[in-house]
Amino acid sequence: MATPIVTMSFSEAAQKSRTIRALESKTTVPDSTIVGLAEAAMLTVPSAFDNQSARLTVLFGDDHRKLWSITADALLARIGEKRWNEGTRDRIVNFANAYGTILFWDDQSCAAAMKEHAPDIYKDKTDEWVQQSNGIHQYYLWTAFDALGLGVNLQHYNPIIDSEAQKAWSVPSDWKLKAQMVFGVPKDGSTLGEKLQKLPLE
Repeated sequence: MATPIVTMSFSEAAQKSRTIRALESKTTVPDSTIVGLAEAAMLTVPSAFDNQSARLTVLFGDDHRKLWSITADALLARIGEKRWNEGTRDRIVNFANAYGTILFWDDQSCAAAMKEHAPDIYKDKTDEWVQQSNGIHQYYLWTAFDALGLGVNLQHYNPIIDSEAQKAWSVPSDWKLKAQMVFGVPKDGSTLGEKLQKLPLE
């Protein structure tokens, strides 16, 4: 597997990162580059006791749109038409109109094995460490997408879509969905403002 070459420095890409919801169904790189980044994250992001519990599903095209159809159905059933039509529908349509989505999962069998085999003094920490590793996978890919000129937003419609997503992409039942990363080319006018530091650095 060839790791995609990114010429922007890490600090430049991190500074550039913003939540961008207005995305087009376009990409700046081939799908193979995006898959390569996901594979690189799986191979290089650290995890406690090397448990490697994070799992990724990369969705393009019809699969990407299917995810947001599943999400739309789940939300409409839960919140009703009034709330759905007061803005939720538009948000979901925006996500569906992007280029793709990465699903982030935790493999609960790996997490359970780590807890079982960890020294007693660490057993109450293993769930935290699983979540931390998944978060690093998310940050890794978000920063890489920024460096490639792609916009990103991170959503959390789990657990209400977990079972349908598992069925749709033959995901094992012991994988727990943690986040949905939507990506695509930012629409014209989606300019990046200065990052605001809400508290003094100190």
